Amino acid sequence: MQSRIFSYLTSHKDYKRDYTTTTTTSRSSIYCLHFFLTPTSPSSSTIVITLLPNVFMMNTGVLSIWVVVCLVLVGELEARFARMEENAPDYITWDDMKVDVVHEQSLRLWLGLKYHQGSRVIVVDQSGKGDSVTVKGAIDMVPPFNTQRVKIYILPGIYREKVIVPASKPYISFIGNPDRTAETVITWNDKASDKVPGGELGTCGSATVSVESDYFCARGITFENSVVAVPGRDGMQAVALRIAGDRAMFYGVRILGSQDTLLDETGSHYFYQCYIQGFVDFICGNARSLYKDCELHSTAETTGAIAAHHRSSPDEDTGFSFVNCKITGSGSIYLGRAWGNYSRAVYSQCDIANVVTPSGWSDWDDPWKQKTAEFGEYQCTGPGADRSKRVPWSKSLNDFQVQPFLDMNFIGGEQWLRL
Repeated sequence: MQSRIFSYLTSHKDYKRDYTTTTTTSRSSIYCLHFFLTPTSPSSSTIVITLLPNVFMMNTGVLSIWVVVCLVLVGELEARFARMEENAPDYITWDDMKVDVVHEQSLRLWLGLKYHQGSRVIVVDQSGKGDSVTVKGAIDMVPPFNTQRVKIYILPGIYREKVIVPASKPYISFIGNPDRTAETVITWNDKASDKVPGGELGTCGSATVSVESDYFCARGITFENSVVAVPGRDGMQAVALRIAGDRAMFYGVRILGSQDTLLDETGSHYFYQCYIQGFVDFICGNARSLYKDCELHSTAETTGAIAAHHRSSPDEDTGFSFVNCKITGSGSIYLGRAWGNYSRAVYSQCDIANVVTPSGWSDWDDPWKQKTAEFGEYQCTGPGADRSKRVPWSKSLNDFQVQPFLDMNFIGGEQWLRL
């Protein structure tokens, strides 16, 4: 049965077949098909065909090979065409954070494929050999209200730009080479007190990368805010990554800053094998997030804090859960501070270096919060895990109490993760 793509090609007005033979050899006019995917929306994709005649001297065996190659390529296009007709599933998989680089490069070589707006892969390359030289430019190529997964493959480089992934563009992936994460950097240097027309940027406005869309995921990327906060000075919040969309996953990324490095603002999120660095409230917000197998690295010279959760009501199902994480670095820092009246943070089976202050937790100079904040630890190890001098209002959780915080059920992962 002919594929839809093949049927489309053979019915196209520009499709022609021309075979010429002589008495001495067989000649075939081989047409190189260049397909340019130019959808204005995923449901209205068209294929523009340019036929470039090239006459080759070949025997029957070589012609057979060309036929096989063409069939393989048509099959690949058929699969891509089918994917573009389907909506993205409402979950995230490992495949959403992968790009088969060799496969993609081969397709470009054979078919002259360019990935325009709405297509499956967009390449960011500062050398100009990709589809965009900036990350922002790649996002601009994604059509509003897209319904398919779009992978933005970012080649190694220092990308000095502010990036916003708007709420109108869900199902976007940022993907770098996982072996070169430290070389693939999106960086900027705004802070909250920086002046703009009408006032100051504020904490949210300081973000290098803001993700406002749902079903976002990233792998192999470094997010950085290069501002070095001055301890005790107002307006030094300098966010590297802000997440305000729902159902996002980050795998093997680096998030670098000093104060408010990661603004985990709202939504359900999963951080797996990530490296997060700072010294003052460097993970903050009111999201419901699971941090598993991550390294939380303090750069404090004196005091600081890792988590500052902003849960303001007992009715809010939010909190930060850290499972099997490593806490490293310098200074004397709190595991968490009660930013909101009902702040919630739990560390389970974490390896804690001698950088955590013996008291462990802070009420943000508001004793009333000691009655309402939910701060807990479970089976943590290392010199910083000694609870003998912890504030009495924090909890050492038992097997039953910790159960809701230990796995992806904490973030409702069974509904949106297929890992």
